[in-house]
This record gives sequence, structure tokens and C-alpha cells, in this order.
Amino acid sequence: MSDYAKDVLVSADWVEERLDEFQSDDPGHRLVEVDVDTELYDESHAPGAIGFNWETDLQDQTERDILKKADFEETMGAAGISEDSTVVLYGDNANWFAAYTYWQFKYYGHDDVKLLDGGRDYWVENDYSLTDEVPGFSAVEYEASGPRESIRAYREDVENAIERGLPLVDVRSPEEFSGEVLAPPGLQETAQRGGHIPGAKNISWAAVTNDDGTFKTADEIADLYAEEDIDGEGTTVAYCRIGERSSVAWFALHELLGYDDTINYDGSWTEWGNLVGAPIEKGD
Repeated sequence: MSDYAKDVLVSADWVEERLDEFQSDDPGHRLVEVDVDTELYDESHAPGAIGFNWETDLQDQTERDILKKADFEETMGAAGISEDSTVVLYGDNANWFAAYTYWQFKYYGHDDVKLLDGGRDYWVENDYSLTDEVPGFSAVEYEASGPRESIRAYREDVENAIERGLPLVDVRSPEEFSGEVLAPPGLQETAQRGGHIPGAKNISWAAVTNDDGTFKTADEIADLYAEEDIDGEGTTVAYCRIGERSSVAWFALHELLGYDDTINYDGSWTEWGNLVGAPIEKGD
């Protein structure tokens, strides 16, 4: 994985070789499975993996926002994670919510965090170790150094991108992008209007991964975005519906390619599609 700009991916073999460390009460290494619910985790997971429910554990329960700094610190510390832990994240759907959680860790200044390449599906389908035993690690103190606002986009950043013609990457399906549907099949519709942010390019989150969920090479990812004139010059804003799929694109651009001026708009279409007065486009 040396062709990537940053050392932020680990293989399933790498994790398997270190399962003893991930199962130790020593907080030096922590393995975390993150999904929108914990049903799959409850059935089986990698030995030593902590299970986080993205919606209830990592989102503020009174505001539509990520955890506040103090709540993030409390959640991590209670799980046995310190700010010095090597944290490896993985999850379903080729790491949708794991990538979001990676971005959230980076937002709060955690340096040593990585994604398991291929996520849960790759781990399970290739017969790596599984258990239904839930680890109980001793609580520790967690002290966040963030927030690092340089990786997060807000409404004003999107408005600025529209005004200046900066790259906007919409990673949703073509049907969501065109405004035919408001959400992927089976998921709750969360916006009043369909369509996309003016000037956005529709580059699917899945375009950066292989069929097995692992990430494509740096050259392949760079070529993919270069076809839409996205090369790391100027601020690039990634968005989707609620910010999780766009985190995969942010990870590919910011971490794997080293395009450091890439920001994730976690408000995404749930915010933009409900705003009064915000411009939208429909169709391809």
C-alpha cells in the first residue's frame, strides 16, 4: 500500500496478525466495527473489536451533528480508547460508516487511525477469525486535540464553492443526483427537494473501490477524478445524503491521494435539500 500518500490503510492479514494486541486490555491497539446498527456485529465480528452504532454512539442525540468534543472524549475513553491508541476501523458497505468515523477521529485530532481495507465484507468473505464475544476493556482517559475545522465543510463553504466554481463531488447514485429519488432504496427520505448542488460532478463513492470493497490504486483513483478535472488544485467539497458515503470519497482524495484541501460536507443533501433559498439543479 506504499503508493498511497499516507499510511492509513491496513490489510486483513495485518489485523489478523495483531489480534492478540487488539484483544489486550492495553489501549495501545483498538479494533472498532462501526455500522448504522449493531445487528451484524452482534452476530459475529473480529475478535477484540468494539462495536459502535453510528447513529446512537457517534451522533449527537439532540442535534443533527457529530458528537461534541466532550462527548467524543467520554465515548472513546469508556470504550478503552485513548488519544494514543492505534485505532483500526471497519464496517459494512465497504466502510461507509467506518470512513465517516475515521473522518470524525481526524476532526478531533486523532493521528494514529486507519481503515481496514475492504471492511467487514472482505473480512467475513475471506474467512478471517470471527467471534460473538463482546470485549470489555478498562475505561481510560481520552483527550482530544481537535477540532480540526480544515477538513469539514459547512453551508458557507458550499456557497463559496458555487460562487468560485470550485470542485463539488456528489457521490450519490445517478438517480439521487438527478432528483428522481431522495434516498437510496429502503432508506428514509430526508430532504424536501431532489437534485444536486449547482456545478457538482457525480462521481460515485463506489468508483474508488474494487468489487471486493478494497480501494483501487492511487493511480487509478487519481485518473478517475482527473477525468472530471479534479486534481487537488483548489478546495474540493465532497457530499452525499448524510455524510457517510462522501467520507469514502474524502478519504480517497485527502488521505490516499494527499489532496489536503479536500473537505467533507457532512450536512450533505439532508441539509442542502431542506434549506430555504439554496440553489439546486436537477437532471444529469
